[in-house]
Amino acid sequence: MRTLAGSVLAGGALPLLAMSSKAEEASSSQLTSDVTTSPSAVDDQREFFYRPKDAWAGDFIPYYSDGQFHLYYLVNWRDEHHGEGIPWYKITSKDFVHFTEYGEVLPRGTRDEQDLGVFTGSVVFGEGQYHIFYAGHNPYFRAKGKPEQGIMHAVSDDLLHWRKRPEDTFYAPPERFERNDWRDPFVFWNEQAGEYWMLVAARLNSGPKRRRGCTGLCTSKDLKKWTVREPFWAPHLYSAHECPDLFRIGDWWYLVFSEFSDLVRTRYRKSRSLAGPWITPERDCFDSQAFYAAKTASNGRDHFLFGWNPTRDAASDSAPWSWGGNLVVHRIRQERDGSLAVDIPPSVDAAWIRSVPFEFSTQYGQVRQDGKRLQLTAPTSFACAAAGVMPRQCKIEALMQFDPGTRGCGLMLRTDDAMETSYYLRFEPINGRMVFDRWPRRSSSGELVVHGDHMAGLDRWVHLDPATAVNLKVIVDDTMATAYVDDSIAMSVRMYDLSRGRWGFFVDEGAVRLTEIKLLMR
Repeated sequence: MRTLAGSVLAGGALPLLAMSSKAEEASSSQLTSDVTTSPSAVDDQREFFYRPKDAWAGDFIPYYSDGQFHLYYLVNWRDEHHGEGIPWYKITSKDFVHFTEYGEVLPRGTRDEQDLGVFTGSVVFGEGQYHIFYAGHNPYFRAKGKPEQGIMHAVSDDLLHWRKRPEDTFYAPPERFERNDWRDPFVFWNEQAGEYWMLVAARLNSGPKRRRGCTGLCTSKDLKKWTVREPFWAPHLYSAHECPDLFRIGDWWYLVFSEFSDLVRTRYRKSRSLAGPWITPERDCFDSQAFYAAKTASNGRDHFLFGWNPTRDAASDSAPWSWGGNLVVHRIRQERDGSLAVDIPPSVDAAWIRSVPFEFSTQYGQVRQDGKRLQLTAPTSFACAAAGVMPRQCKIEALMQFDPGTRGCGLMLRTDDAMETSYYLRFEPINGRMVFDRWPRRSSSGELVVHGDHMAGLDRWVHLDPATAVNLKVIVDDTMATAYVDDSIAMSVRMYDLSRGRWGFFVDEGAVRLTEIKLLMR
């Protein structure tokens, strides 16, 4: 997808980030980037979910300005040819479908500099300039007795050409925090306090190691000198609160962060005050394990959530997840109780315009088909129906209503002609969840796994009521897919082992009716 994020506005309410009215000139010393390359449009034949050519992207940093989203991201080539360290690259987009690439905008340093790795941060306008605050990471410094991570600063007049200000670098106070975890700064203007606030992914230096993660707080009057305060939020729950982000809609503030200690998830908390308390909603995450480090931005009407879908090592379903992947963008929607839901961005939804004819020609069990309607009945058994070979890129839509007592039903992807091997997007009413699974399951060594649950981490809680049809939309992009359910829940996945096959629907011990079935291409 194509995303951007910027001066965070509270959809229909108060500005999330108030811009500073000062016009102080920031120093332009320490030239960081000599970008001269012209922007280029992304080839439409590449993946629908954006990633740079011959590389992977992580930790998108969004900023909205002049009618488009400016998306900065960390690039990972995964080879020795490009050398070590991580720089920032940039793209822009108005619709999350078409992108313009600008290449490198914030280069990595050397082994002798703090920012060998230019890690995650944020973009803010203030004091008459644009500012990037980011984490400088150098793994060689720890052996030298120096902090591995520090908060660093760069400035710009045009959001493209950036000048580093290494003299503004500051570190975690060791009397309260672990010195090597001090990253992912998020900066905003706090109108009530009359100063800039910075949220930082930090760790306390005492307590159980797995529970030391906290959201640090620093304050500044001029975006140059920062004072470290007491932690903004320290619940003693997670190892780290990575990529903190904050925004407001109406009366509610939302604190977004990512953690990897319980489950790999981007989560959020809500509060009516920046002072807290920060309330945990019933459903506190936005997507599955295949969506991480998400940050937000608003165009003044809607808020959007920008994360990335990681790849797996060796392009295998049973291999570990890798850092970096493809951009995925969700639209954020506020519920009546102040909790958040996500749905497909309208421009992404509208990108799939070409209807593809289909027929469920391969069937098993009791199946009735009438045009774009399908009924599967198997009160004590299994039934399924498969259409033709699924395009590499497509969107599948359907309304799915199941009978009371149905044990499971859902969508099949890349099913073979015998309907034996397949991926399954399975809804389990008795468990209140949807899961992504495949058959056959294999271990990392390639052995068949007879026992075991679904693909770990690829599941979501979802309220399933037989009286209400499930509204399902699934975007498939080669090895990736993202499912949206009832315009409120998203689940991203990866698919490697089965690269080609049919698509269809199934039911376990029950009955399901599918209407308004669509297969769409771009």
